[in-house]
Amino acid sequence: MIALSLAEIAEIVGGQAYDIPDPSVRITGPVVIDSREVRPGSLFAAFAGERVDGHDYAVRAVEAGAAAVLAARPVGVPAIVVDDVQAALGALARAVVERLGTDVVALTGSAGKTSTKDLIAQVLQKHAPTVWTPGSLNNEIGLPLTALTATEDTRHLVLEMGARGIGHIRYLTGLTPPRIGVVLNVGSAHIGEFGGREQIAQAKGELVESLPEDGVAVLNADDPLVRAMAARTKARVLLFGEAEDAAVRAENVRLMENGQPSFSLHTPTGCSDVTLRLYGEHHVSNALAAAAVAHELGMPVEEIATALSEAGSLSRWRMEVTERPDGVTVVNDAYNANPESMRAALRALAAMGRAAQARGARTWAVLGKMAELGDDSLAEHDAVGRLAVRLNVSKLVAVGDREASWLQLGAYNEGSWGEESVHVSDAQAAVDLLRRELRPGDVVLVKASRSVGLEQVALALLDSGSEVAGR
Repeated sequence: MIALSLAEIAEIVGGQAYDIPDPSVRITGPVVIDSREVRPGSLFAAFAGERVDGHDYAVRAVEAGAAAVLAARPVGVPAIVVDDVQAALGALARAVVERLGTDVVALTGSAGKTSTKDLIAQVLQKHAPTVWTPGSLNNEIGLPLTALTATEDTRHLVLEMGARGIGHIRYLTGLTPPRIGVVLNVGSAHIGEFGGREQIAQAKGELVESLPEDGVAVLNADDPLVRAMAARTKARVLLFGEAEDAAVRAENVRLMENGQPSFSLHTPTGCSDVTLRLYGEHHVSNALAAAAVAHELGMPVEEIATALSEAGSLSRWRMEVTERPDGVTVVNDAYNANPESMRAALRALAAMGRAAQARGARTWAVLGKMAELGDDSLAEHDAVGRLAVRLNVSKLVAVGDREASWLQLGAYNEGSWGEESVHVSDAQAAVDLLRRELRPGDVVLVKASRSVGLEQVALALLDSGSEVAGR
């Protein structure tokens, strides 16, 4: 963060100084909410959670080097006391971003936010110093913490914005007003909480409504609900996608034998070829969104294409592909799941598995519950099970309770009988099954909502490279 004095911070957040002998002391370290992450010169923001109250760690934070604590009550050490720590953190983030004059790029969508954010960040980093959201810290606490890591050298600030209801994105854009806003798609993620895709579109569109007249709304031309958001913004609109009228578009999209997509990138300034290091055709749309942002910020198309072709996955458990010494390939996409991302992952598995199946190896889809689908849950799980069969996935392992049984039922009704699909109770049962039956050359996809914890299946398989049938 830019070095602000404790007196300046108190004024920005409307707080009162307690036990601060020298208000001119500056914050020179990171702003943190975990006392274990304190560095000399840090500001420790004390949040009271359901199980842990950060105020109880205030003394420890100062002993570890924190210059002061942002708190809701006096804590016996140097502190700036405010009525609402979350609101104060947001006010501080807004003030810092305004002082820096950094270009703020914000993005949202039902699926692919984190992967696209990582792509945008890696491309822009080739252009100028860039700060971006780590992992998926895209809420009212994670977003200001990210913004507060920007410094005087930061040219681009890339922020992922999540929403679990109407008004959430509007609140986030108020903390760090963006000049460029990207909307990727409107899908079924959290549809049980929102009540329908129209309500999801209403929430996601709050991003483009926040943009200034000299801003840019980067919209997915291939998603009708996103394209329609052009009417909700006073900013200039830039379309990306495979549609003919998209200013930034992909042509000649194809999947390599290993499942990595290749395409010709077209922008208003020219075209260049791209081959992604990521897996699955769905990343083409993500790459186009990143290319559109980079184009708006002045990067030539050749540099954009090169940066996209060099970019990798920065966030864990999102289509992480690892080949074991025995030739088994494990695709860990277990960070989260919704119907759109589940279908995209299955198609990527099918593409990756074609060569393996030609050699007599098999593809495995180890799938679990997709959460927060409300009344659509049964139909969506059934549809995913059916799709696995239509894509000729060799083995479906449905993990968990009711939703897993729906996955298997869909596969069964689509014609997957006998040993082609199986329902197991939990992650350990899936691991035991796979350790018994995997053969060299098999490709295994692991995917479910975060709450299921199926990453443990992938991690266990990568720790057991010698435990393969026939070895």
